[in-house]
Amino acid sequence: MKIAVQKYGGTSLATPELRSRVCDIIADAINDDYRVVVVVSAIGRQNDPYATDTFINLVKQVNPNPSPREMDLIMSCGEMISGIVLSNHLCARGIASTFLTGEQSGLVTDGNYGNAHILYINPQNIMRCLEAGLVPVVAGFQGVGENGELTTLGRGGSDTTASALGVALNADYIDIFTDVDGIMTADPRIVDDARLIDNITYNEICQMAREGAKVVHPRAIEIAMQRGIPLRVRSTFSDSPGTLVRNRIDSKNDVVSIIRDMLITGITHSSDIAQIKIDIAKLQYPRGIQLNIFKAMAEAGISVDFINVQPELIMFTVADEQAEQAELILKNIDIFPVIEFNCAKVAVVGAAMTGIPGVMARVVEALDQYDIPILQSGDSYTNIWCLVKKDHMKLAVKALHDQFELGKK
Repeated sequence: MKIAVQKYGGTSLATPELRSRVCDIIADAINDDYRVVVVVSAIGRQNDPYATDTFINLVKQVNPNPSPREMDLIMSCGEMISGIVLSNHLCARGIASTFLTGEQSGLVTDGNYGNAHILYINPQNIMRCLEAGLVPVVAGFQGVGENGELTTLGRGGSDTTASALGVALNADYIDIFTDVDGIMTADPRIVDDARLIDNITYNEICQMAREGAKVVHPRAIEIAMQRGIPLRVRSTFSDSPGTLVRNRIDSKNDVVSIIRDMLITGITHSSDIAQIKIDIAKLQYPRGIQLNIFKAMAEAGISVDFINVQPELIMFTVADEQAEQAELILKNIDIFPVIEFNCAKVAVVGAAMTGIPGVMARVVEALDQYDIPILQSGDSYTNIWCLVKKDHMKLAVKALHDQFELGKK
């Protein structure tokens, strides 16, 4: 049995005409002899009547601090509405279909409200549907804890649902349908000559997603990577083949072909970041200060990123909205940081950069050409990231995209 998992985002389901287009795509896969499992997000986006944010605001207008359990219950409604509507649209088109909640699809979580992780999946219900010739339409973003309570999977949870089901069913591929053609070399709203990336590795797309590219959730990529299931990021609105995510190209002989050997795959960015700098040399009691700082941040629930710890200096970043709280916490333990608000992070991502000399030099050259100061930098095997002022972010992205000639095929 050939199985395809298809996930549709809220913009793909926003109107009857778009839902008809989705039905066409599903029918095409069926005609290609695939058994199709569909995962849906809530219809539309913020301010649309059935969007998740609309349901959140409906409750918070009445009570600013509702219980996490009840928030999960109402946040799950959008996917249920979306799934039932699409399932009936398929039936009206002569494609036998049925709707399944996260619980009915066998998705069991750790029970953590608002940001649950999947523990395991029992796909028996879905398999029965497929064997009966039905298209199961599954509510994304939700599952059930072992205590029987409904839980949601956090932002990007429908992508995670699709990947988890793809792994559980040993699907031939997972399609993430969205409102863009695929993964681009940079944000096309910033870079005019940004182009579609045809093929990309799991590691690269994870890095791009974590560094600001929001087309697909990194947790979904990590799950698909566990079994090496090909994942495609495609547009509902065009016939573009999109971006194929996997680590090698299938071959009929014993030769394994690498996807590509480009040095840099893409440029990503994220903003609304504050840099916190602590001069250890100026502290009266520096002993154990590293532990005190990061323990205080953890206890306050403040996520820290971009961490540099040196003998005389500690630097890290937090979200702009948490910077004042972080500063207050540090002052309460007699630490007086220097805070740089309104920063942004830009990153060059590419699996082929490992061990290649001169990449950082080219990054510095590109930014220096436009007098863009680097406030902080870091690297991993597949990326180099730089902290800059938010005012310089767009120019930095353009400069790096040009420097590594990503607009050229």
